[in-house]
Amino acid sequence: MVSEGKQPRVLLAEDHTLMREMTRQLLEHAGIQVVSEASDGVEAVALALQHQPDIVLMDIAMPRLNGVEATRQIKEQRPATAVLVLTAYDDDAYITAVLEAGAAGYLLKTMKTSELLDAVRRVYAGEAVLHPRIAKKVLQRFAEKAPGRDAVSSGEVLTEREKDVLRLAAQGRGNKEIAARLALSDRTVQAHLSHIFSKLGVASRTEAVIRGLRQGWVRLEDLDEE
Repeated sequence: MVSEGKQPRVLLAEDHTLMREMTRQLLEHAGIQVVSEASDGVEAVALALQHQPDIVLMDIAMPRLNGVEATRQIKEQRPATAVLVLTAYDDDAYITAVLEAGAAGYLLKTMKTSELLDAVRRVYAGEAVLHPRIAKKVLQRFAEKAPGRDAVSSGEVLTEREKDVLRLAAQGRGNKEIAARLALSDRTVQAHLSHIFSKLGVASRTEAVIRGLRQGWVRLEDLDEE
């Protein structure tokens, strides 16, 4: 988790020059540092390793290496970097594939500029940035797969309280609501999420929830609880 007021360092991965330049201007005007720009997937991976940004804002359709595979390679080599997809493709297969590759969120280029800035800051804070309808549908797909597929090392075992926090996060609840549900302070919830991220080697709430679904810590019925 990050300190309040601190801004993320962002790498742009987009093959359309005009779109890339407009996005850079938007981010920098809001005080968000753009550390570099990539025009294809291979370059995105190389620059992510070189600059170690907090967030890669990633397109799906790019030359040489698509956004799904670029995301997978970045997350394998640089787990602490969160990948936020910004694309024109509203397709279940793309959404599932890129989240499975380790993306922290999935955004469409039809969104408002204010929503994009909010999403970048929320991912930096470790929050999920999937539309609730999309999130429910996609997470159910992961939940329906057999749990326990990933090996669990001793350092990845969550406490029961951490599992409680993760289950509520899977329902799309924010820190304040999780805190109220579990009779905890906001700061304690943030601490639990930080420990979860560290133990699982992830950089976002979305990644943590998907890992929890794969391990069986979060069940399909947990997504429906009110």
